[in-house]
Amino acid sequence: MTARTRVAVIGGGANGEHEVSLASAAAAVTALDPQRYDPISFTIGRDGAWLVAGEPLSFAAAVAELSDCDVVLPLVHGAPGEDGTLAALCELAGVRYVGSGVGAGALAIDKHATKLIAQSVGLRTAAAALLTPATRDAYGWSGPVVVKPAGAGSSRGVTAVHEASELARALDAAFAWDARVLVEDMIIGREIDIAVFEPRTAAGEPLISPPLEIRSEGIFDYDAKYGDRHSTDVVFEVPARLTSLELRRLEQGALALYRALGCRGVARLDFFLARDGWVLNEVNTVPGFTAVSQVPQMLAAAGIAYPDLLDLLIQEALA
Repeated sequence: MTARTRVAVIGGGANGEHEVSLASAAAAVTALDPQRYDPISFTIGRDGAWLVAGEPLSFAAAVAELSDCDVVLPLVHGAPGEDGTLAALCELAGVRYVGSGVGAGALAIDKHATKLIAQSVGLRTAAAALLTPATRDAYGWSGPVVVKPAGAGSSRGVTAVHEASELARALDAAFAWDARVLVEDMIIGREIDIAVFEPRTAAGEPLISPPLEIRSEGIFDYDAKYGDRHSTDVVFEVPARLTSLELRRLEQGALALYRALGCRGVARLDFFLARDGWVLNEVNTVPGFTAVSQVPQMLAAAGIAYPDLLDLLIQEALA
């Protein structure tokens, strides 16, 4: 009998996306084919402590366990984790891993850096000011904006500001999550996501999912994604209804940015379709990964079931 592949599935994290990451990791562990895979649950606590298969271990002991696995499936959303730190740990431990490497993770989680790279490949982004605690008081509000931490995920600390009187509170909320904050011009348009996966082998053809449209009452924030509003105010439509030209430009732009960032594995790229064309919102190199998250839903619409998606990503990392 062929030995099963030992897969270290890492969830949790010492950040505001801890619970979401736990859900992604639990879903993956449940979905992995037990005939082929032996999943080992690694959990990073809110305090940074590690548990392996539910047992508290020192960091050194956890890394030793990690090194004994065949491949790592890192499902920690946000920093530290998605920002390249878990990829760096895997590199240093000498173990293969699913997803983007150190540089791509660090670039993509930084919304300001992502904007600069997107612009270099011809994608539009919302005009924005990058603020720090030292420069926030010099910012002059001139119209509706979205205030967001430069490096946080799951829409933590994100506020739509329609009046000047709301700005100070929005900045406080964003600075609670990051020392760098973006104040972006508000884009009015349809919210469209798309997933890209490109194998590392030269002969591998890129896989681009059908697009998904998010319809939400108000801003698609943390509560809309995961809280009480999710079941009542949010609808996912996949495939999104686009013209052939709109779809072609979306696919071309998403693939160009995926490559420019140096992504590996599957990444989710979020756009707005405004009246005058596509505008990039952000890139997620470790997107939500429950069976009902956007990426699995998009790829299911392409005929790739959730367990098959996990298998595809793991086999690509092993290859």
